[in-house]
Amino acid sequence: MISLGIEELILSPPKWLAKERLGLLCNQASTDSKLKHSRDLLQKIMPDRLTCLFSPQHGFFAEKQDNMIESNHGPDPSSGLPVYSLYSRARRPTREMFDLIDVLVIDLFDVGTRVYTFLYTMAYCLQAAAEFNKKVLVLDRPNPVGGELVEGNIIQQDCYSFVGLYPIPMRHGLTFGELALLLNSHFSIGADLEILPMRGWQRNMVYSDTGLPWVFPSPNMPSPAAALVYPGQVIWEGTNISEGRGTCLPFELFGAPFFEPDEILHQAQKNAHMPGCFLRPLIFEPTSNKWAGQTCKGFQVHITDPAVFRPYRTSLSLLQAVMRLYPEAFQYKKPPYEYEYERLPMDLILGDKKVRRALENGQSIMELEKSWQADLDDFGKLRQEVLLYN
Repeated sequence: MISLGIEELILSPPKWLAKERLGLLCNQASTDSKLKHSRDLLQKIMPDRLTCLFSPQHGFFAEKQDNMIESNHGPDPSSGLPVYSLYSRARRPTREMFDLIDVLVIDLFDVGTRVYTFLYTMAYCLQAAAEFNKKVLVLDRPNPVGGELVEGNIIQQDCYSFVGLYPIPMRHGLTFGELALLLNSHFSIGADLEILPMRGWQRNMVYSDTGLPWVFPSPNMPSPAAALVYPGQVIWEGTNISEGRGTCLPFELFGAPFFEPDEILHQAQKNAHMPGCFLRPLIFEPTSNKWAGQTCKGFQVHITDPAVFRPYRTSLSLLQAVMRLYPEAFQYKKPPYEYEYERLPMDLILGDKKVRRALENGQSIMELEKSWQADLDDFGKLRQEVLLYN
């Protein structure tokens, strides 16, 4: 049985925490295994110590659907505490916000993919904590796509943005606590940081192995299956292809009116070996976002074996097939994307312009993977130094 970081905190609160003023970075998915919210649990064991809340992208209740839809500061309707949005006009906490606290407690549900912005909200909080002399306590949670497999190219500096601020691969295989250690030590943030690990989690677990309830951390992450495909399927955000937003199965579904599924699948299977999944052709109509109200042909990605499924490879192969088959209909999304107004969104998502150019030039996906293996080996050495679970 897994005991989450928040449950370990409630079970045995650190004595040093008792007299500190606390802020909590969280959203509606920050619950224990019985679905009780971390805010309520902290208030129960430490009355009057919690002074404010902070929320990441999509708002405290994960109610904001899309990118660059900001949430406002305001009172939490349950506790009355002020909620400071870290996805508003500014994405960094200010000195005035941190003047209310001595310790920032971070309890966020991450999904194990480089472009998921909760990671960078944490990074900005660590930077602010170092600047304003505050302590950070990260309550750890499972990586829903597992803690063993690492996949994808390392982001290059000219592609740094709010969907990639540090040189890590698309699928990093770390928990949020381990990510905090990596940022703080190897990338020299230098905050006063402590991690409260889980008990019982094992690195080979995907979320369905944990026995924990799924509470969606963002509006288009409705299930563990969506999280498993996300490290690859997120790349469609940089195109005119629907990634399934506006349907009940975002990221599991993808397509466009001009798709011909049989020929795409045939071409993609020539591009790369795609184990552990079944691509089922279908037709869908998004109710919002790309191609809203229009009939799209495409696929649902069914994962048949998470242990061998390679989401980034699979989606890159499908993307290359679409680019090759439909050069007139396929388009890259134009800026802006996550507050970047000039650079191509696809470059920010892939993290390396050379990867996009290789796809355009028809380079083999398997050869591409070999080209970034040395960088992955170097990352693996850094990663070993922050692992909390064996």
